[in-house]
Amino acid sequence: MDTSDPTIVFDDNGASDYYHNFQKTILPNWHTNELGEQELMRIAKKIKKEGKGKDFDCIIGMSGGLDSSYATYIAKEKMGLRPLVFHVDAGWNNQQAVGNIEKIVDGLELDLYTEVINWEEMKDLQVAFLKSQIADQDLPQDYAFFSALYKFAKKHKIKYIMTGSNYSTECCREPEEWGGYAGIDKTLVNDIHKRFGQRPLKTFPIIDVLVYKIYYKYVLGMQVFKPLNLVPYIKKDVEELLEKRFGWEKFQHKHHESRFTRFYEDYWLPRKFGYDKRRAHFSSLILTGQITREEALKRISRPELDEQILKQEFEYVANKLDLTLDELQTIFEGENKTYKDYKNKKFIISLGAKVMRVLGLENRLFR
Repeated sequence: MDTSDPTIVFDDNGASDYYHNFQKTILPNWHTNELGEQELMRIAKKIKKEGKGKDFDCIIGMSGGLDSSYATYIAKEKMGLRPLVFHVDAGWNNQQAVGNIEKIVDGLELDLYTEVINWEEMKDLQVAFLKSQIADQDLPQDYAFFSALYKFAKKHKIKYIMTGSNYSTECCREPEEWGGYAGIDKTLVNDIHKRFGQRPLKTFPIIDVLVYKIYYKYVLGMQVFKPLNLVPYIKKDVEELLEKRFGWEKFQHKHHESRFTRFYEDYWLPRKFGYDKRRAHFSSLILTGQITREEALKRISRPELDEQILKQEFEYVANKLDLTLDELQTIFEGENKTYKDYKNKKFIISLGAKVMRVLGLENRLFR
């Protein structure tokens, strides 16, 4: 991590507050030994007991990426659960991701439900966000993924949600300036879409952060579990396990299962805003002892994808969003803005994040 995170703090030895937070807050509360095993089995027993007589006892959102694939494996093979695998198709899947989902689902003999987002609405919202000039260009996809999952779980009275979120590959959280905006902010979405959108979002799923953090959790009793924080999780070893067991194919880098996210993180964000999310991704792997700092610096010294592929992806994104290359280039060259230029409820979200840290429900740094 470097000062492209404007609020980062370094001590006299050059160690950042991310390092100190990992050592003082995350490590003491992260158990992948017998304690983790006991907690995992306690959770499994609870979910299985309440799921008796139902078609599924929990639901797992799956992208085809490593984290969600391994979480699905742990839920079925380690915990003995009967999860429904839930996938949201927002229009940007690549064939490798689709193939990975099929391989895991078939190999574990699970049921898959795919929710397809209305493409015209998805496209309209994504173009609106591009025109807003904020760094958080993956918010429309993220909102679609999580909102659709929560809505489905509510409709079918599925109380337990399993997620691939974890410390092993994500302990260094991306700051909000880089597009790490926490929570689904319906106020922000509505304001951006009102200014730049062209069509009504009649079916696009958006559940505000206050709804799922308060109503869904405390009224409906919905609970989210992160099983990967309770088991050993070494990225390289898990990739080999899934490949050997299911024929699962690893990606070149995190989040490459979505073509838009790959374009956004590898081209748009670093070249337009100067933010490289790989700094956070690699920092997590350094902190957890999976790569060395020297290896990370060597990797980050060059683009993840070569120039020809990036050019092709720029053209692909423009065509898919019904923009000309000149139109997308004009947006790219436009004045950068932040969420602060639009109506939002960031103050409330930040307050909630601080409360969660005080209560020990969130140990990562939130910027």
